[in-house]
Amino acid sequence: MRDLAAEAAVSFATPFNQFGSKAGIMHALSERRIETMTARFAGTTPPPDAPARVRLAVETAVAVMLEEPDVNRAVMGWIGTAGPAQGSALARSTAYWALALNAGDGTAEQRRPQVTSDLPLQLALAFRGALSFWTASELPDEALGPTALSIADTLMYAFARR
Repeated sequence: MRDLAAEAAVSFATPFNQFGSKAGIMHALSERRIETMTARFAGTTPPPDAPARVRLAVETAVAVMLEEPDVNRAVMGWIGTAGPAQGSALARSTAYWALALNAGDGTAEQRRPQVTSDLPLQLALAFRGALSFWTASELPDEALGPTALSIADTLMYAFARR
């Protein structure tokens, strides 16, 4: 925390006053990463069907995480532990995947209610799972994208038009 305050050229107390704790800073960084993913995805011209949009969302999310892999691994490690306050990473991540799914175009008509209600959370949990193994260095940088795409494709297959 002292190094952070010194780097930011603020007093030692400022990060605590702003974020409450080191965990608070890590949660804020996590939220910023998801906001970056969302802004980048929203700035694209997404494909018309949900499966292709989800693949684009995966590629966007992976690119953001690999821009600063050491920092992002540290952040992921911290938000994976219990803190004094509940974070909002799951809610923000779920909203990101809901944005990618949109109305579920390209999925089976009878499954669309489940696509829009359940699948965003499932994609959030699945991507977080891939990130957890990446964070633990069990999944190398070059495997994060293909692994996350494979997981998303598997989930989307269950909802594909038959």
